[in-house]
Amino acid sequence: MIHKNLVPIDSKPLWRIIEHIMNRSAKLEELRHSLARYGLPPDRAPVALGHPQADAVLGGGLRRGALHEVFADGWSAGSFAVLLALLAARTKPLFWIRPDYEAMEYGAISPNGLAELGGDPRQLILVRTKNAADALCAAGDILACPHVGAVLLEVEGMPKCLDLVASRRLAFAAGESGVTILALRNGAQVQPSAALTRWHVTSGPSPSDDWPRTPASARTRGSGGEAFPQKVSSRT
Repeated sequence: MIHKNLVPIDSKPLWRIIEHIMNRSAKLEELRHSLARYGLPPDRAPVALGHPQADAVLGGGLRRGALHEVFADGWSAGSFAVLLALLAARTKPLFWIRPDYEAMEYGAISPNGLAELGGDPRQLILVRTKNAADALCAAGDILACPHVGAVLLEVEGMPKCLDLVASRRLAFAAGESGVTILALRNGAQVQPSAALTRWHVTSGPSPSDDWPRTPASARTRGSGGEAFPQKVSSRT
């Protein structure tokens, strides 16, 4: 006599129970893997900018492993974007991706200017591409390497390839590898994106009584070789 609660080992219901348990274990393992890879990003310490008000608004500084956008209200915000990239890269290599048009329009990079901004020209790797689409592909490949300090992606205007979907891919890749990417948008209009922060940079006028007494050697030289007054204001 077999008790109604006992099931023979060779019965079909028992095999279904075992199969159900095995499937559930596989699904749990797959879920753990998905949470580890696609879940919340790890808690990475922010990079302090040295400006108390800006650091307070940002919660301690610039978040690493994220996408940040820099828009220029004037001609270019390259020097400001380089400063953020240098802070994010620290001692690791900094990749600057520039399509050929941006390199011709906004000037070549000056190693002396980069050194005056606090960077090491030996840690700068300049990537020149044919167009904006190739620049996006290069940025995605570089972000996959966790040994990179930061990526500066310079794209002029409003290319169709740099849309909301593309920005989400960049933000996702940066979150996975922990590499910070800054998108320098010269001559572009603000549009929806996955950027964590968005910066609007414009040159601030120097006081009339201070500018004549400032010698040319005391002015800050940007990464592109252009000279500009030391006082520059930005809005987050």
